[in-house]
Amino acid sequence: MTPLLIVEQVLNGLQSGIMLFLMAAGLTLIFGVMGLINLAHGSLFMVGAFAAAATAAATGSFLLGLGAALVAAACAGALVERLVIRRLYDRDHLDQVLATFALILIFSEGTRWIFGSFPLYLDIPPALSGPVTLPGGIQYPLYRLFLIGVGLVLAGALFWLIGRTRLGIRIRAGENDREMIAALGVDIARLYTLVFALGAALAGLAGALVGAIQSVQVGMGEPVLILAFVVIVIGGIGSITGALVGALLVGLTDTLGGIFLPRLFALVMDPAAATQTGAALSSMAIYMLMAAVLVWRPTGLFGART
Repeated sequence: MTPLLIVEQVLNGLQSGIMLFLMAAGLTLIFGVMGLINLAHGSLFMVGAFAAAATAAATGSFLLGLGAALVAAACAGALVERLVIRRLYDRDHLDQVLATFALILIFSEGTRWIFGSFPLYLDIPPALSGPVTLPGGIQYPLYRLFLIGVGLVLAGALFWLIGRTRLGIRIRAGENDREMIAALGVDIARLYTLVFALGAALAGLAGALVGAIQSVQVGMGEPVLILAFVVIVIGGIGSITGALVGALLVGLTDTLGGIFLPRLFALVMDPAAATQTGAALSSMAIYMLMAAVLVWRPTGLFGART
């Protein structure tokens, strides 16, 4: 195994982790502020991907596709919050799970009805296609570097929004004591809609960005949603910093595990069996990481201790 391969896989892990952060940040905001378990968050990821693919195909503009993904996901999130989610805040978590699971089915069948069952494809714009030469002679896809850069910029913007703006103050206050800020005159219903739309927009943008390196198809958000839940458990529920650190850990563990574990087992067993065993364990590695973090710190790395 060469150092160039290791660096390339680390970059792949960073890119995967940054995209997971965009999913997990919205999910942890929604759960932290509203106390809502939203299984339909992956459907908003799918909505963004389909909106971007359809708009880019119709207009020929990748940027317009990204804008459409943001708008479509945010509008879908706001609509869902006002029509469905708003009735679930005071309900048991089981009711929330059942209702948002029903939303998954509605989004999936609605998307299939509008776009059909065949996948769509979102082309990488020519300006971002092809490889770029990094220090050390590493040839790496320019678009994946673009994903890392965009994700880091959005992460910085989100930290600024939460930590430095009036809306961020209200979001943090709503997470800690929603009754008190309601008594101080903050419109809780409007705040919840804004938070839900923000989380949905982040998920939709992530779907659009990832859609250019994989096919856009019905159900594409559910595997990412599972990983996003792992991320917020590792990082700590309600923590944006925890979502970022957890996403990077999950992305790197998943990517590097798939490379190193088969080679490690090849030292002690037949190569074919080593590949099969290593692949099976690499898919389990992120859950083993989550279990180890929970044993050491049950509230997650950055979760508040009660």
